[in-house]
Amino acid sequence: MRVLPLLLIAFAFPASAAGKPEIARATGTPQAVGALHTVRAIPEACARLEGMFTGDAAQPYRFVPVRSSPACQPRARFVDFAKAKPSEATGWKFNDEIRVPNAACPSQLAVVRVWRKPVEVAPPKLDAQGRARIYLEDAKQQAKQKGMPNVPMYAAEMKLEGKACGG
Repeated sequence: MRVLPLLLIAFAFPASAAGKPEIARATGTPQAVGALHTVRAIPEACARLEGMFTGDAAQPYRFVPVRSSPACQPRARFVDFAKAKPSEATGWKFNDEIRVPNAACPSQLAVVRVWRKPVEVAPPKLDAQGRARIYLEDAKQQAKQKGMPNVPMYAAEMKLEGKACGG
């Protein structure tokens, strides 16, 4: 019985089928049509993924990343999935899969896959006093010479699974 849903996932995400996500979670709470809900928060990127079943046959589920707070200082970037084209071959990790059922149509699920691209960050060198210090002017100069430092990235894609209800 468990083979069929796994098979459907592979067909729903053919380009990004990557096995098990880093985060294992159960299917989410069914959401009503028109109810805006948080699918996943990504605090490092100062973002949250919001979704809503629309009831519209042309676009049954709307999914958008939004900034979590104007004062938040991101330590990671949330990037466009289509441009990033995440895959394990390019250093991305399949991070999370969130399955959100439609309360009005139990046979329909919104499936959001989150990918994460980690970076190796070396700690700053210790100074003569044995402290790791970053001086603003030195950091600005270094950024001009080498460009901005690499930061972790996140990307997400959404697909619908199951059958639509109604006409």
